[in-house]
Amino acid sequence: MEPLASMTEDRKTSDLLAKCRNGDRDAIRDLYVEHQRRVYSIALNFFGGDADRAADVTQQVFLKLVVKMDFRGEAAVTTWLYRLTVNACIDETRRSRRFLNFDEWMGLKAASESDAVDTIEDGELARCVQKAVAKLKLKYRLPVILRYVEGLSYREISKVLGCSEGTVASRLNRGHAKLAGLLTNLRDRA
Repeated sequence: MEPLASMTEDRKTSDLLAKCRNGDRDAIRDLYVEHQRRVYSIALNFFGGDADRAADVTQQVFLKLVVKMDFRGEAAVTTWLYRLTVNACIDETRRSRRFLNFDEWMGLKAASESDAVDTIEDGELARCVQKAVAKLKLKYRLPVILRYVEGLSYREISKVLGCSEGTVASRLNRGHAKLAGLLTNLRDRA
């Protein structure tokens, strides 16, 4: 059973979408204000803290949302919005793969292990974790972001990703293990 606050939020968003379909500019602005942080947060964590890519994806999501208005009511509005955001992040990743990262091509490392320690000492632990999450395979990254950044339940994640709750639990478990491996240098220094 969904919490009352979530149902109220979905009802409010459904009303805003209906007004947007009728060309109400204030409703479009309100819809953006209501959900921009959530969309940006998912994108920011998906791209390992890359604010420019997160901002681009946020714009893409709201442009698509306003232009297409294809919400069919088969799921909660917020679930639909999460799905739009996840798809936009995946699409952006595909588009960016067409361009070669020169540092990666030349075999240059972005940061050494000692740089990671310096980063922690500078109070940027969250940035290290974001980068580690961004290195996870997509099937592990998305559940981790939706669970720990957005605070979604396993049930909500399963609806967004279109898989069972058991699959969500399994992917989170594997994601935790992979993150632990990526972040061993942090644990050793703590």
